[in-house]
Amino acid sequence: MALNKGRSRVLVIGGTGHIGKHIVAASARHGHSTSVLIRDVAPSDLAKMQLLKSFIDTGVALIKGDLFDHGSLVNAIKGADVVVSAVGPRLVAEQTRIVMAIKESGNVKRFLPSEFGSDVTQVHTVDPAAALFARKVSIRRLIEAEGIPHTYVCCNCFAETYLPSIGDVTAVGAGPPSDKITVLGDGDAKAVFVVEEDIAAYTMRAVDDPRTLNKILYMRPRANILSHNELISMWERKVGRRFQIVRIPEADLLKLIKESAFPLNILLSLALSIFVGGDQANFKIEPSFGVEATELYPDLKYNTVDEYLDRLL
Repeated sequence: MALNKGRSRVLVIGGTGHIGKHIVAASARHGHSTSVLIRDVAPSDLAKMQLLKSFIDTGVALIKGDLFDHGSLVNAIKGADVVVSAVGPRLVAEQTRIVMAIKESGNVKRFLPSEFGSDVTQVHTVDPAAALFARKVSIRRLIEAEGIPHTYVCCNCFAETYLPSIGDVTAVGAGPPSDKITVLGDGDAKAVFVVEEDIAAYTMRAVDDPRTLNKILYMRPRANILSHNELISMWERKVGRRFQIVRIPEADLLKLIKESAFPLNILLSLALSIFVGGDQANFKIEPSFGVEATELYPDLKYNTVDEYLDRLL
């Protein structure tokens, strides 16, 4: 897409990750001059090489640099108006390096740290997810203390993570269930599912929008606010059969979290907040701190859970 001179120059850090690659694509598609910080511009990994080629083919610039190399980070940031961090969970705390580089560069109009999940100020869970949320809160407070213009993106559940297993967190990555589905708690808590391409589209609409400046951008598409029980019923109607439901009470879930290794332990502790606590949809979005994406951008048609499940048939 041709660049729009009225739009900000965007730098994505973590642009080859799960949500990062969607953000890079949406940024280029939206007409932003887009660059990606890359440690290795010629990786040996074929999939990564093809991804970088797709970036280049859409006019995205690859900037060689490293989160842990302050000089290269500052140089990359100096060429951007907006910095989007999409680093993974293990690098969340290292975003202090981005904050310091933004302060030194002095030119950034907005920073979007790596949130892209539940609102970390509204969640109730246990470690390891609790520790991750605490690190994200710490990054927020640092950003605010340093006076950096920002937007926090709370998109809730990645559809590509949770929907292929029909919400069964114990079977993430395994595809649609064949006979049984594990449900955490009573299955009645409401969760919010958003397709990654929609997350990226809303994010890029927000980067130049004064209504999202120093606010939390929530994504709560009405059709995609569902309990696990409702999600299972929707899938059963599509495939024309019933599944065996295996329920894990909260007390047993807490024990399972302690006994599990990474990454299952973090998925389960996230799920405690999402599928048992209902922390994504059980609070009101107040104008003093947040805005809702589908209300701000009603012209953007989002993918519904119903439509996404059709892809799995």
